[in-house]
Amino acid sequence: MPAYTAQYPNARLRRNRQTSALRAMVTEHTITPSDLIYPLFVIEGENKTTNIESMPDVQRKSIDLIVKTAQWAWDNKIPAIALFPYNDPNTKSEDGAYAWDNQNLMNRTIRAIKSAVPDICILADVALDPYTSHGQDGIVIDGDVDNDATINALVKQAIAQATAGADMVSPSDMMDGRVSAIRQALDDKGFQNVGIMSYSAKYASCYYGPFRDAVGANLQGDKKTYQLNPANSDEAMREIAQDIHEGADSIIIKPGMPYLDIVQRCKSQFNIPIAVYQVSGEYACIISATQQGWLDKDTAIMESMLAFKRAGADMIFTYFAPDIIRILNQKK
Repeated sequence: MPAYTAQYPNARLRRNRQTSALRAMVTEHTITPSDLIYPLFVIEGENKTTNIESMPDVQRKSIDLIVKTAQWAWDNKIPAIALFPYNDPNTKSEDGAYAWDNQNLMNRTIRAIKSAVPDICILADVALDPYTSHGQDGIVIDGDVDNDATINALVKQAIAQATAGADMVSPSDMMDGRVSAIRQALDDKGFQNVGIMSYSAKYASCYYGPFRDAVGANLQGDKKTYQLNPANSDEAMREIAQDIHEGADSIIIKPGMPYLDIVQRCKSQFNIPIAVYQVSGEYACIISATQQGWLDKDTAIMESMLAFKRAGADMIFTYFAPDIIRILNQKK
């Protein structure tokens, strides 16, 4: 970008900020419903909701209510939802085998949504932590999350989700080589049109705590042997490049606000659609501050959305989707 040649007082940059009309004319980034991916938590039962204490105003919902929420999202021009199950503890095991059961909670939810709201894009989470008794994203062998054994399980999980009707599968496990294995398996089973939106840069972050409450994952130990070190950015670029090479159609960076530099570097280096996940801890921070009166809720939400877009994100996972729709409708 060329340097400015005019100087003050000939150049008065405030001129373009003097009225709302002028500000609108030079606005560089805007938020629309099509930017959003709405994460939803599903539970067993009928006409049932449960509150998530660490995520005020976010609820787990039974399949029938999730279907209604999906319809609301589509009616409000939100193109995609991401599903996460709160499984009965009795279904959990060391190897997480319920993850690829065709009749598990996730797959029944996918089928119900596709029957009622066929055009909405469903993103299905591919990872074992909601299904394992130890809360790890993979299969633990001799105290370690075994990479290749986990890939075999993830492939079966992804095939079951594609069979149920998922439009995209989203491996969030951070195992090496899982994108290639899932892509090959999907193609072999005739699911060439099922996409992969990969969590390519998922950091070992403290900001996931409320999410683990939401899905009932009782984590034993930590995930530092497979999720990224928060100190590293070059490593994230290598992970993203590897997933693209293996066949990812789009990538996810998670968490969001603390990792805007990763979003910006990815946008600069790779020609691929980028999603950023405003995770549960980020949500909880904003909600807590607004409940105390320390921040204006609507302003804080929209400022965070603009930060993601300004950094280069094409899509935003956010639990604030209903608030954003409300805010946008108020501006009409």
